[in-house]
Amino acid sequence: MSGSLLDASAVIGCPHGGRVTPATTPSGGLRIAGAAVATTAHTYVVIGCPHTLDGVPSPCVSVRWTAGATGVTADGAPVLLDTCAAQCFSAALLPQGPPVVQAAQRKVTVR
Repeated sequence: MSGSLLDASAVIGCPHGGRVTPATTPSGGLRIAGAAVATTAHTYVVIGCPHTLDGVPSPCVSVRWTAGATGVTADGAPVLLDTCAAQCFSAALLPQGPPVVQAAQRKVTVR
């Protein structure tokens, strides 16, 4: 799997327009332009998702990432790439679709 490393400043949204942010601030030694590299050890939440089902609010509230077999880790956890599989979930843990990672010029690419 190849792709660009995600960092704490990556612009990520849920499929309905909510904003995905780290619930735990990525820290550690590996940084890109001063921002910590995102890993599977970090928790991500969704803020402001307007999704409804049959008129009942069912917003995305969290994101679960599945890092590929890149073999690249930061602080012992697999790094997240813009190509990693992920799923947004409601509070009832119902899958609601993959997050949207906005394309950005990254200085580090994993191949």
